[in-house]
Amino acid sequence: VLTFATSGKDTRTTQIFINTNPKGNKFLDKQGFAPFAEVVSGMDAVDRVFNEYGEKPNQGTLQNRGQKYLDDEFPKLSYLSKATFVS
Repeated sequence: VLTFATSGKDTRTTQIFINTNPKGNKFLDKQGFAPFAEVVSGMDAVDRVFNEYGEKPNQGTLQNRGQKYLDDEFPKLSYLSKATFVS
């Protein structure tokens, strides 16, 4: 499930994440997260996303330093280059 991040009750940010929890989205639903899509194919690509940075990069530093911060501090960071939406 692809879900928008939030910054508090009844809010939504522009960040998205993919919930890969095998137990589903119930925990996030209780917190007001807004799922908007599901990975129906290509989960192998999701599984290849580099995950050793955990909850980093720091959002404040990213806003201040931009892409240079990512390039300097997170050289193995994965990027999406294409997404296809189907209905």
